[in-house]
Amino acid sequence: MTGLDTSVVVRLLTGQPADQSARATDLLDKLFEAGQKAKVSDLVVSETYFALQCHYHVPKAEALAVLKGFLESSEIEASDVALAVLDTPKLASAKPGFVDRLIHLEYFRSVGTMATFEKKAAKLEGTTVL
Repeated sequence: MTGLDTSVVVRLLTGQPADQSARATDLLDKLFEAGQKAKVSDLVVSETYFALQCHYHVPKAEALAVLKGFLESSEIEASDVALAVLDTPKLASAKPGFVDRLIHLEYFRSVGTMATFEKKAAKLEGTTVL
């Protein structure tokens, strides 16, 4: 298995620049042919989400849909945390937002609680607003 950096995932999703996108696609093809998957961490998912919005001007809902489709593909292994959060209804307009929900769910599953100053996070189970 090979872990993918944000720069690789962004090239795969945007196709830009074309030469780097082609090399990234070749890597996925070779891994797939060898019966392997590429690993994508939650941190890479977060960075990719922001890169798509800030640098490529992809609307939130579209960025989330593209990420979900990518992470569910047969060539990719993603965490259950990212996949579970991406299944949140109306995630593009949800408060707290995507990355805050990634952070919360990872903590909730591993330690059971999270402390924050973000008032909107109060509706997330196991969260204490200080």
